[in-house]
Amino acid sequence: MHDDGMDNGTVAGMEAEAEARVASRPGLILAILAFGGCGYSMLQSLVVPALPVLQHDLHTTPTGVAWIFTTYLLAASVATPIAGRFGDMFGKKRALLVVLAGLAGGTLLAALATTLPVMILARTIQGLGGAIFPLAFGIIRDEFPRDRIPGSIGLISGLLGIGGALGIVLAGPILDNLGYHGLFWIPFGVILLTLVATWVVIPESPLRAPGRIDWAGAVLLSLWLVCLLVPISEAPKWGWTAPRTLGLLVAGCVVAFVWIRVELRSPSPLVDMAMMRLRPVWTTNLVALLVGWGMFGAFVLIPQFVQTPSSTGYGFGSSVTQAGLFLVPSALAMMVVGPISGRLSLRFGAKSSLVAGAGLTMLSFVLLVFAHSAGWHVYLASLVLGAGVGASYASMANLIVVAVRPDQTGIATGMNAVARTIGGAIGGQVAATVLASTLLASGFPSERGYTISFLISLGVLAVGTVVALAVPGRAPRRTQVLAPEPTLSVD
Repeated sequence: MHDDGMDNGTVAGMEAEAEARVASRPGLILAILAFGGCGYSMLQSLVVPALPVLQHDLHTTPTGVAWIFTTYLLAASVATPIAGRFGDMFGKKRALLVVLAGLAGGTLLAALATTLPVMILARTIQGLGGAIFPLAFGIIRDEFPRDRIPGSIGLISGLLGIGGALGIVLAGPILDNLGYHGLFWIPFGVILLTLVATWVVIPESPLRAPGRIDWAGAVLLSLWLVCLLVPISEAPKWGWTAPRTLGLLVAGCVVAFVWIRVELRSPSPLVDMAMMRLRPVWTTNLVALLVGWGMFGAFVLIPQFVQTPSSTGYGFGSSVTQAGLFLVPSALAMMVVGPISGRLSLRFGAKSSLVAGAGLTMLSFVLLVFAHSAGWHVYLASLVLGAGVGASYASMANLIVVAVRPDQTGIATGMNAVARTIGGAIGGQVAATVLASTLLASGFPSERGYTISFLISLGVLAVGTVVALAVPGRAPRRTQVLAPEPTLSVD
């Protein structure tokens, strides 16, 4: 582990000073961070139901319009850990202001876009917003009273799912009344207000991780993420066994291996591999990948399922707006369960919340496999899914935060967010591939295709639950040295 230049007494003193400075306004800071996080996560999903409209209005093809979502995913995956590390080095407020400014600029450009290239550029710039979450976790850890940290992290963690569900819910009404430009004007207002409030209210953290910028590590990290996510995103069109799919996946693995070697030898790595090898970190990241698979798989499958005409023998013939309502229970459950799970972590341990969350997420797919013939079946599964994701995401962030040094919070939680994104990309594309392989003469997937997709996600989440059980029940001695002031138990 690389020396960060601060002893435990210095860290504790700086944290005590931070607590004294903001003890009277953590609620306001939390509201600002939540506002920005919700704006970003809504942008992630708002365009998914709107892709057919965007294809028509931007005069492009299905392949072309898919890049509106893919470039956002790629940019967020690359920017999240890098910006998290920069926040650790140069100040989390400073990094957050840069990220919010980029997100606002990209959103404004998207609202004005009338051609596909401009829209793709705008969505790429918007991807910078993925760094909101690790930076928010760092600000909360640095600035909040310790007894408020777990619940606050739980709320912010849940916003990735809450905003994602709300984006799908709101896409239909916005399209019907404002057109596709409205999908971006509304979040632009939210993000602009967040930017101004961040500048005025949130103090700069005194905690820093001295060191130089590891440009080689940043370039290699970006390269292997692109090599991994592009073929995953394009596999339903290219084919999972197509030469370019397999070639890019192999290239991604090779570059990732080179990246690890470079980081191990760097005196000031972008990502400290010793930190990534900590058992609480790598097991939690693996659960993040598997739960992300399940959540995004559900966000792809449920709206398509309920929009299928009942004449096919299943589905409910819902409109885009009606289909979004089926995810309202998920959003509400995440909103309630996330903060509660964070607070319960103080009493029962974050591991308990993670295991319960992964188990509930798995249960939602059990319900979808065996009962999906009536609307209330899907609503119930959606509710259980939201409770599971809310508990899982809240506990993941808390487990990561307590396992690493304060000056590593941004990069550690950023890599956890990348794991969720990779899992979500795989889950969504595997579901799309299965459905495409079971098309009926009517052009709709068969009910069997949905059942198989639900079963695959069920199996993945069963593995995720087992891995959650393997997360250490108590932080190892070395971790306690790195984080001498843990904010919660991980029993």
